[in-house]
Parts: sequence; C-alpha cells; structure tokens
Amino acid sequence: MSTHEVPKTLMVDGFRARRSFGFGGLSKGATMIAAMVLVADGLIATQAPITLLVTLPVTGVVFGLAAARRHGMSALAYYWAKFSWRRAAKIDATSYRRLLLPHPYALDLPGVGASSTLIRAHDPTTGKSVGVVHDRATGRMTISTLLAPGGSLMAPTGAVQSTLRTWSSVLDAMSTDEQIKGASVTIQITPGAGEALGDDVKARQDPNAPKLAKQIIDELVRTTPHATASVAPWMSVTVDPNASANPPVDLAEQVAEALKVVDSLDLSGTGTDIERRATDIDLRRLVRSAYDPDVFNARDAEFADLSWVECGPQAADDGWEEYAHDGGVSISWVLREMPRRPIPYSVLLPLLAPGRFQRRITLAYRVLDPYEGEAVLEREISHAQNQAQMTAEIKGRAKWSQKADAQRAEKAAAQVAGGSQVVDWTLMVTVTARSTAELPAARQELKRAEKAMRSIRLRPAYGAQAAVFAAGLPLGYHPLVKD
Repeated sequence: MSTHEVPKTLMVDGFRARRSFGFGGLSKGATMIAAMVLVADGLIATQAPITLLVTLPVTGVVFGLAAARRHGMSALAYYWAKFSWRRAAKIDATSYRRLLLPHPYALDLPGVGASSTLIRAHDPTTGKSVGVVHDRATGRMTISTLLAPGGSLMAPTGAVQSTLRTWSSVLDAMSTDEQIKGASVTIQITPGAGEALGDDVKARQDPNAPKLAKQIIDELVRTTPHATASVAPWMSVTVDPNASANPPVDLAEQVAEALKVVDSLDLSGTGTDIERRATDIDLRRLVRSAYDPDVFNARDAEFADLSWVECGPQAADDGWEEYAHDGGVSISWVLREMPRRPIPYSVLLPLLAPGRFQRRITLAYRVLDPYEGEAVLEREISHAQNQAQMTAEIKGRAKWSQKADAQRAEKAAAQVAGGSQVVDWTLMVTVTARSTAELPAARQELKRAEKAMRSIRLRPAYGAQAAVFAAGLPLGYHPLVKD
C-alpha cells in the first residue's frame, strides 16, 4: 500500500466553500451593489447623459474584476488588498520598531497581538502554574495545551476510526458551549535539538555507566542537533468567560472561568497525549522562538524573566509575500480552496515532514452551534439550486460543476441531520528562513510539500503575512473568531 492509498473508511469528505447566489460570478452582496450602482448611473444620466461614457465603462471594469478570480479569490479583492498594502507601506505602517516611550502600552506586541497580555495563573486541579493570554480589547482568553508528538500511521484501522469519532465528539462539545469561540491545533517543527537535548541526557545519565558508553552518548549529543528536528505540538482554545449566565466580576474570576471551560474538554481517545497546560514560560518560548528560531531549545531560565513584549520582535517589516523579523524572514501560506474530493486522514503528512527550515502548521476552526449550522446549510442548498436553475434558464442546462456543488450541499445537510457538526476551518503554514537569500529554497520546500498533498491547495497570504504569522502562535488571535 503506497502513502496515498488508505482504506475508504479512513477517507474524510464533506468539504465545501460557502457560496451565495448572485448574477454571473458575483456574490449576492456584489450583485445587489451592482444593481444599485447601475440605478445610480441611470439617475445621473437623466440629468447628464454624457456621463454614461465614463460611468458605464468604469462600472463594467469594477464588476468584471469582482467576477474574475485570481489566486482563489476575486480579482477585485486581490487588487484592492495590494493597493491597501502599498498605501500602508508608503507611510511605513508595515514596519515595526520597538521603542521605549512613556506610554502605558507603548511596548505592546506588533499587529494583531497588540491587545494581548500574558497572565500567570494557578491551576488548582493540578497545582501548577498556567499561562493565560488575555485579549484586553475583547475580553477573550486563550489557553494552550502542550501535546506529546506522535502519530497513527502504524495504528490499526479500527484505532484510527475510533480516534476520528472521538474528535467528532470534541467538536460536538464545542458546538454546544457558548463560551468556546474557536480553537486551533499547531505543530511546529524546528531543525536541531540544541542545548535542551544535552541537558536532558545529562540529567538521565548514570554516573556509574561504563566509560565507553559515556563517550558514545556524548558523541551522539554533540552530533544529534545537526541531524534531528524538534516537534512542538499544542492546542489553543479561545474562550469568552463573560458569555456565561453569571459573568465573572473581576479578572481573577474570568481566568478561573476560562480554565474551567477548557478543563471540560476531554481529549482522551483523540489519538494524542496531553503533556500539560502551557505555562507562562512555555508561551514565552513559543512566541520568542517564532521570531528568533535559534532560541527555541534554550533553557527555561532564559525565558523566565522575559516580559510579554520582549517575546516579540525588536524590528519587523510586513511585506507583500514575506515577513522579516529578528531571527530571519518568514513566508506564510493559507488555504486556497476546499478539497473537492475525499482526502485521507494522513493528507498533511508531507507538511509535517522535517525540512531545512522551521515550519509551523496551524489548523484553525470554529464550530457552529447546531441551529446556526443548519441555517447555513439550508441557505447553501438554496443558493446552489438557484445558481444551477439560473444557468439552465440561460444556457439550456446547468453546469455539471453546479449540479455536483448542489449535491455536496445536500450531502452536508444529511450529515448534519445525522449528528455531524458544521465547522469553519482554515489551514495556515509558516516557514522561517535565516536570511532573504534562503527564501527561494524555503518557497521551493513548501511548494514540494503542497504538491505531495495532492488534495489541498495553498497560496501566499498576500498582504497579510504578519497576521497569519501571529495566527499560528498562542497570542490569543483567531482569524475565524469575529467580534
């Protein structure tokens, strides 16, 4: 059996992008705007008919761009994003330099992490400290759980099926909890094991071991950092403690409420082992090492005294297709479109294979509550059927792609009726190179991994490199959770 040949029972399907009903390739909102603009053009033309020579061509170009596609999105959205980024770059709004200013929050993290702060809390259930990231703007809190790296490629089919069913139960629990706003699972792969491996081996070494054995172990410790990769997986859950029936009255109660909500999620049986709740030192390590990969395997003592803002970059420049920061240059890619066919449960394996550069893969999702999910699917079925009917009236028959899209929407509705959940999800990948000269090699490595997946297509995060970079870190930012 090859890498891509897995039993049908381990294939996952039911993916579909949301589509609204509109004229041509336009969405419902774009169609309504087009109608209003054309009416406005007509009203203006009643007073000055000559204006039609300008308004009609301009209107046609704008809505032609809205209907066209570029890199998986509308051409209008793409070019508008590029225009906005160039305007921001012209006034240096895409550059960050840490400065010491007499202002309460002058040293905040850049970009989407500016409103976050790190709280060291005590977990009474374990008796250990826990790091809680508090978003001061929204009041939401994010708690991360460190997971033990492992896999299920060698597991029996029945065990993998049980794992998938258990994950479905976890999603079901999230859908009925109003306080859980979103979650993400991140796997960070850093080449080299660094000094932390030497410390761990030294602590385990038997002082009475034979001299030859000590020499062999010392040689392995000396050469291993150049031949291995460190894997750090974690799961972050974003909670709104104020969404409870009895909202907490102060910050301490909000932290306690957030910990209680996260503790209610049972991950046992999901195929992953829980190592522990991430401490404040763990969070500092993850954030700081993202900006400077060389410090990932440093000792805990080096992170204990860091303030939250010191975990961020000294300087950063947000480019159109890259993000330059302290320890190197990163490129971030995002999901381009949903898979159109069933995919194996191991489809992300090429992305998880170690390479020359630090790589961070984040699967972010937001589980819709049962009523919202049912309403969304009913709208999607109506939109798909209306689109096919309109095409049939114009061209004589509907496109096969439209018929297949309607069938996928109906199949999703049937799955939800059977107890499945509707999930908004996206995939983000960040690769960090040491210098600009290594960027071509980093892009090539990422493209090869994308092609090896065969089913999932990615694209660069145009004009949003800094935001996607931060979305893969435990900073409290979740791209699918809206205010």
